[in-house]
Amino acid sequence: MKLAKYLAGLGYGSRKEVAIAIRDGRVTGESESLRFDGEPIDPPHGLVIVMNKPAGYTCSHADQGPLVYDLLAPRYLKRDPKFSSVGRLDAETTGVLLFTDDGALLHKLISPRSNLPKTYEAALARPLEGHEAALFASGTLVLRGEDKPCLPAHLEAMGTRTARLTLTEGRYHQVRRMFAAAGNHVEALHRSRFGPLGIEGLNAGEWRSLTSAELASLKTPAQGQG
Repeated sequence: MKLAKYLAGLGYGSRKEVAIAIRDGRVTGESESLRFDGEPIDPPHGLVIVMNKPAGYTCSHADQGPLVYDLLAPRYLKRDPKFSSVGRLDAETTGVLLFTDDGALLHKLISPRSNLPKTYEAALARPLEGHEAALFASGTLVLRGEDKPCLPAHLEAMGTRTARLTLTEGRYHQVRRMFAAAGNHVEALHRSRFGPLGIEGLNAGEWRSLTSAELASLKTPAQGQG
């Protein structure tokens, strides 16, 4: 049954389980108005959601401890193709985290060539000294253990020990390592924007599907810059 195969691919159960649900009248409507147990069917392949990631959760399918996937609807983990986070935030970093089952889009968004701006707000252990903005914008900062300098990044001081940093790369623990290279230590880190997307209206641990306009803004060549 084509409908059972389609719904199974969206994670609503095995083909057999979905066929039983259809037989029992739990699937209603037609085409774009399909509902499962009275709720609209999830979008097909190409679903993208945004989460306000809370602290203490790991961006992994297999690590021990709380995982970001534990916060999602269980059916998302049964989708085919696989549903994955777009890049990672370390366990203690909070804020914007995207998920998708569109492998091509995922790789496009995390590619160094995407030039996609990501904005972080950092609480620091020590006061800013005033040289950090020029250092981060210079394009000459080489992180420990690397030989290629970071691309220019924009730093805005928000307070004596708080700063907003916008960068276009996604190196391992990059924000924390940049401040360490400047002689400071990040005590708390929050990603407030990923390209054109924020997390307005989402409490920690909450998520929602992107609107068609938001999805289009991610796929445009400009990638939400400006």
